[in-house]
Amino acid sequence: MATINIRRDVKDSFYRYQMPKLQSKIEGKGNGIKTVIPNMTDVAKALGRPPLYLTKFFGFELGAQTTIVADMDRYIVNGAHDAAKLQDLLDVFIRRFVLCASCLNPETELSINKKDQTITYDCKACGYRGEIDGRHKLTGVIVKNPPAKKSHKHKKASGHGEEDDAAEDELTRRIRKEAAELPTAETINEEDWAVDTSEEAVRARVQELEGNIENVLSLNDSRGEDDEADARYDEFGQWLELRLPMSDVDIYKKMKEENIHHKSKAIAVLVQRIIRPPFVGQFEKHAALFKKLCNSDKHERAILGGYERLIESTKLQHLDSVSKVLLEIYESDLVSEGTLEKWGAKPSKKYVSRETSKKIQESARPFLNWLAEASDESESEDE
Repeated sequence: MATINIRRDVKDSFYRYQMPKLQSKIEGKGNGIKTVIPNMTDVAKALGRPPLYLTKFFGFELGAQTTIVADMDRYIVNGAHDAAKLQDLLDVFIRRFVLCASCLNPETELSINKKDQTITYDCKACGYRGEIDGRHKLTGVIVKNPPAKKSHKHKKASGHGEEDDAAEDELTRRIRKEAAELPTAETINEEDWAVDTSEEAVRARVQELEGNIENVLSLNDSRGEDDEADARYDEFGQWLELRLPMSDVDIYKKMKEENIHHKSKAIAVLVQRIIRPPFVGQFEKHAALFKKLCNSDKHERAILGGYERLIESTKLQHLDSVSKVLLEIYESDLVSEGTLEKWGAKPSKKYVSRETSKKIQESARPFLNWLAEASDESESEDE
């Protein structure tokens, strides 16, 4: 069976994380046409996720009904979909529901927080603990069908279970600390989804390609730009997510083609799409692109606003790195001193809730204090 790298952007032939290349078989015709994925179980096993998750994900992304007959190992998506299209969508699934945000390795195990119904993961490669973005509709499926817990009986059998746990916890704490300092038999049917998979129908459902993402990306609150439909920016964000990683040059070309390269709303969406946890080193990496796009205080504020929304989307998990990221933004000349000082003067609900804004600014205090002191020293020298 042909295998490929789980991360297809990694070209190393010795990359240790492999999976079977996705296969598809089209059956039926007319309104009864459907795509069967004969090796779904093998692919899912390589990713450490139940086949249910992958099948449902394809259904959501394609706006198509899915059918699973587990006893017969049949995983079906209505409509005709070639293997290449499904493989591209699988890349998105892997980025969102498999890879560790810190080390980008696929050695993650999911768990459900019963209290708030959030989905977290533990990375067995680097020790990082993160949270799955809850905006995609698949998260509802995962919560209702939680992954089976893996047995750890071998630890108890060794007679050193508690010592092993303590040693692992200490190692995990050390790894996290160092990483933070780096710069850089039942048939399951889908709900009553439309099964029209024509190009026109897929385009019409582009809003659902990444779930209810408009709840986070939508900027429809009369914030002073213009009143055109926010779907324009959401569609750009969704288009980008399906094609990452891609070069900043190609991103800029697409924004210019859509005539949104001068829009602050587009910049806020861009930040939320290409800046990845744990965020440190990411703005510097894309500095040339942001400089090309930003030419006003409003654009600079959009960079900060997009970053605020990223922090909020991770349930404030990365507050401890806010000052580092702001310093990076400042030293990369992406946001001016004046804009940063104005931003840090008082909480704002322009992009996030006032409470979240306050917490972010509290975390930014070391940087803001440094910026103020540096400004005072500069003024003294001028005198």
